[in-house]
Amino acid sequence: MKGVMNLATIVQKYGGTSVGTIDKIKAVAKKVIERKKEGNDIVVVVSAMGKTTDKLIDMAKQISDNPNKREMDMLISTGEQVTIALLSMVFQESGYDSVSLTGFQAGIKTGGVHTKNRIFDIEIQNVENHLKDGKIVVVAGFQGMNENGDITTLGRGGSDTTAVALAAKLNCTCEIYTDVDGIYGVDPRVWPNAKKLDYISYEEMMEMASLGAGVMETRAVEIGCKYKIPIYVASTHGNTKRNLYKGV
Repeated sequence: MKGVMNLATIVQKYGGTSVGTIDKIKAVAKKVIERKKEGNDIVVVVSAMGKTTDKLIDMAKQISDNPNKREMDMLISTGEQVTIALLSMVFQESGYDSVSLTGFQAGIKTGGVHTKNRIFDIEIQNVENHLKDGKIVVVAGFQGMNENGDITTLGRGGSDTTAVALAAKLNCTCEIYTDVDGIYGVDPRVWPNAKKLDYISYEEMMEMASLGAGVMETRAVEIGCKYKIPIYVASTHGNTKRNLYKGV
């Protein structure tokens, strides 16, 4: 990572469980606004609501056992677009200027095969311009656009990758909000006695992600490690200041 860390900007990511209903989206907006009031520029990356992606996949399977992967990307990318629009509306109704951006509008360029693309660059100017205008920028996770102009998706956990990649480009910290209150040695949703860790190295996090610890996607950790991005993990439902833990 080049230059001095941008301490005034924060990228936050909220997963599907955190934005699963309108009430939950309103709760997320309240949490974001708390940080905005502290003087921070905020980029919010969100997933599709609840089980939306699974439902969209099921719909496609009702048509074909092996649906065209380009069309699958077109289909499943719509889930995040619903979330970003709704969240941005909540900010606006709360008196805060906000804009929602698809992966393409956020400048996310991808390469690879459909449904399993990888981010290879982000043209960050559009996001930066909106931040300079004082807006809360809401970005669709999990998606981008390839060199052919096609909408692409990043595979399971792709919203984590989107958030960390944006933080790397903006040279700022990344906060991952989930339904667990920090990083554990194993998934606490499976192992109730799992021990919570206040700090973990990139290398340890990579190993845990590859073993299915369930907190972050492996590619996201790789990007964080490469660009030395501080990543914090916290519960969506906890107090932002007290329950933040340095992840990698």
